[in-house]
Amino acid sequence: MTDQRIHTAPAGESTATATIVTGRVGRRAVRIRGSRPGFWVYAGLAVVLVASLFPLYFSFLIGSGDANTLRDPNKSWIPGGNFLANALSVVNQPAVNFWPALWNSIWSSTVIALSVVVFSTLAGWAFAKLRFPGGPGLLAFVVATMAVPQQLAVVPLYVLFAEFGWTGQIGAIIIPGLTSAFGVFWMTQYLRQTVPDELIEAARMDGASMIRTFWTVGVTAARPAAAMLFLFTFVTAWNNFFWPFIVLDRQNPTLPVALALLQSNYFVDYSIVLAGVVLATLPLLLLFVVAGKQLVSGIMAGAVKG
Repeated sequence: MTDQRIHTAPAGESTATATIVTGRVGRRAVRIRGSRPGFWVYAGLAVVLVASLFPLYFSFLIGSGDANTLRDPNKSWIPGGNFLANALSVVNQPAVNFWPALWNSIWSSTVIALSVVVFSTLAGWAFAKLRFPGGPGLLAFVVATMAVPQQLAVVPLYVLFAEFGWTGQIGAIIIPGLTSAFGVFWMTQYLRQTVPDELIEAARMDGASMIRTFWTVGVTAARPAAAMLFLFTFVTAWNNFFWPFIVLDRQNPTLPVALALLQSNYFVDYSIVLAGVVLATLPLLLLFVVAGKQLVSGIMAGAVKG
């Protein structure tokens, strides 16, 4: 007969102690000890949460007021009732081109994120699991390119796209972002630590080609890291302002460039500007809400070895 009992530690102890007795009656207990988060852990997390949400709340606070809310020394910290009217002013602003800008941001960010994930996974697999001459040096060169500031490439890129006649086109911001040195390094390190060489050798001994091994072993193992890389790249591409502001025009902007046009007038109504900022943030929040659970489960699944 099998006896299974769980005994918890008395309240008041700083360390959670669980005694789990499994197997036949009289079998020696196995004690598992784990640290319980204390007060300062939750206090630190609360501070981080408040500091992270405050800029968004402040933007919503000003965006729900009027033109004098930001300069009012006695302004209330309770949101007003003008956010919908201010948001409609942003959407209906002829100079902003909100809906084309929103579509350009969605399209360009999605294409860039997918491309970075595909190319980074392929390159990461090659650097991590294939042996070829010059591999370590080439990886070091790729990583070293991350030290080059983006501003140094602005003039050559603009001249190049101007010669091709691509200035003002959405492809001018997609093409430079199709690959990422950080993405290659990220996937290389992840695949190097996650996929054992014995698993690849077993697949090759079973007759699988290198492409089949990559698809069945590498892609499966890389899903958690690829999901995180997609999310980071999408957010970075969505928030990119510097290069799109230079190469795009007012008739075909991305959302950050379009919202910058709200500040081009002599008088800037910051309630409308910050209402537009909140509108631009909502798709990212929706993405985190939809994909957050899958990302966390993927990370935890990728972290389990054995």
